[in-house]
Amino acid sequence: MRCAFASPFTNTPPYDAIQFTAPNDNSVTLSMVSTVRLTQFTDLHLYGDERGQLRGVTTLASLSVALEHARRGSWPPDALLITGDLVQDDPAGYAHVRRLFSSFRVPVLCLPGNHDEPEAMRRELSRSPFVTGGHLDLGPWRIVLLDSVIPGCAGGALSEASLVALDTVLGSAGNRHALVCLHHQPVPMSSQWLDRVGLANAQDFLAIIDRHPNVRGVIWGHVHQSFDALRNGVRLLATPSTCAQFLPRVEQFAVDARPPAYRTLELKPDGSIVTEVLWASVRSAESSVTAA
Repeated sequence: MRCAFASPFTNTPPYDAIQFTAPNDNSVTLSMVSTVRLTQFTDLHLYGDERGQLRGVTTLASLSVALEHARRGSWPPDALLITGDLVQDDPAGYAHVRRLFSSFRVPVLCLPGNHDEPEAMRRELSRSPFVTGGHLDLGPWRIVLLDSVIPGCAGGALSEASLVALDTVLGSAGNRHALVCLHHQPVPMSSQWLDRVGLANAQDFLAIIDRHPNVRGVIWGHVHQSFDALRNGVRLLATPSTCAQFLPRVEQFAVDARPPAYRTLELKPDGSIVTEVLWASVRSAESSVTAA
């Protein structure tokens, strides 16, 4: 199949104010010396049917387990981040996203994955507190949301218009650090089958990242496993799914038995990132910090 590039990044409005107004006139206001706290959920794979399963996991139930686990920690964060595959090829699943996330009264930043329908996602999540594209400035950080979906394809790419828009939005961030978010991985995962369905034009993307020293992190979903590396001073992060996980570093597809997970991030005023991957049914966590 020949896959056409998507280019919705420039069709969504920028959310560039420090203050965000959420339901019931609740607002989030952060100073330029604040630490920004995010919680990332990814690859929810929801169905309209509450009983819908992916690889033997009831996805709505496993997301609920991850949410409940997160709420027992430092909650609420300053914003929530969902990095794609909110649904499993079923737009009726977006109703569950609205129901579960709209009550938290903080920005909920969403971007599409290859199992989403981007237009349906933007339509169904068009009201506050959801942000479905562009960027959001929170204190000393700019959070950039990208759409890497190629309709009908498991792999992804960024259109030329999206790359130009990314270059522009990073260049206009002023003194803010930047965290760039997308669904498809822009670097190899040491997994032959998974590396075939990453970001096709990763070199073009990384060339833009390299031009902007204010970029301190790139974060994605898609891979259903944890990843943490440093490239030219930029933190590269992937996060496991809230449902089934993929076994890392294998040639052929295999499911990992690990439980639902999510990631917390503390974006520091000096540009450093403190982050944990938390597994919803175990006590242990992967934790790390990088210097500015």
